[in-house]
Amino acid sequence: MQPLIATRSFPRATQAAASLAPAPMPRAAAQPARGAKRDPAPSKWSYRKQRMLLTPHVRLFLRAGLPVLALVAGVAIWLGDDARRAALATELATLRAEFEARPEFRVSLARVEGASAPLAEAVRARLQLPLPMSSFDIDLAAVRARIEELDAVLSADLMVRSGGVLEIVVTERLPVAIWRTETGLTLVDETGQRVAGLLSRADQPDLPLIAGDGADRAVSEALALTAAAEPLAHRIRGLVRIGERRWDLVLDRNQRVLLPEENPVQALERLLALDQVQDVMNRDILTVDLRSDHRPTLRLTPNALAELRRAQGLDTVENAL
Repeated sequence: MQPLIATRSFPRATQAAASLAPAPMPRAAAQPARGAKRDPAPSKWSYRKQRMLLTPHVRLFLRAGLPVLALVAGVAIWLGDDARRAALATELATLRAEFEARPEFRVSLARVEGASAPLAEAVRARLQLPLPMSSFDIDLAAVRARIEELDAVLSADLMVRSGGVLEIVVTERLPVAIWRTETGLTLVDETGQRVAGLLSRADQPDLPLIAGDGADRAVSEALALTAAAEPLAHRIRGLVRIGERRWDLVLDRNQRVLLPEENPVQALERLLALDQVQDVMNRDILTVDLRSDHRPTLRLTPNALAELRRAQGLDTVENAL
């Protein structure tokens, strides 16, 4: 058993020590310890701003749209002054005139290709251009339209070449037939378009002659008939359009072949086959009517008809004498 140790209290010393101890600091005023980590999470407004800047439309607007708007606004403000606008227009007109007047843009010569000499002269007369002049002052579309108004021109291509040359490439209509009308002779192409006038048939003896109303609208059929009648080419005088619906083939010795409205080429070929066998076209015949599909009808000359009647004993007048 341990002995009791008597203790003595010192109240005054305890109170003095307590008064000398520092007072505890308040919890709110405490400073964060060094080396403590900062919270990386953004605030709500910072997060919204970052999300908006990541939107493709907003990024495109900030990258391209905003500078363009600023530039347009600046130009609009600068052009808001009437004096500045007038000065700018005058300066642009002066620069354009100086640029167009440069020697490399001046056209001094027109060259026509693909046309005969008479047609080339007619084309040059149709140009109506006071050369030399700037190529910017030449309306190529209007010049082309004037050239293509010529009957002998099918089409025209215009191009300004280096060296100040206006090159005109003309596609000329080729005459394939001669159309006889009340006003004279006219050369026509395969579409029936007028090419030029003709003074005499002897000037184009190699072209077939057509006549009649509407003959120019059936030139292709006339050419087909002419090609089919090649065995009789030395006797053909021309083709006559009848009623604007069919053809008559006119031969020498006043012979005429009446062709049908439909399939005239086939009918003519049948006649030529018959001629090779029986020599029909060399007889005294005025007309051969092929308008019937069943059989041709022949009309004899008066002399041949009289001989036929005499041979058949039908000439009663001579018998009475």
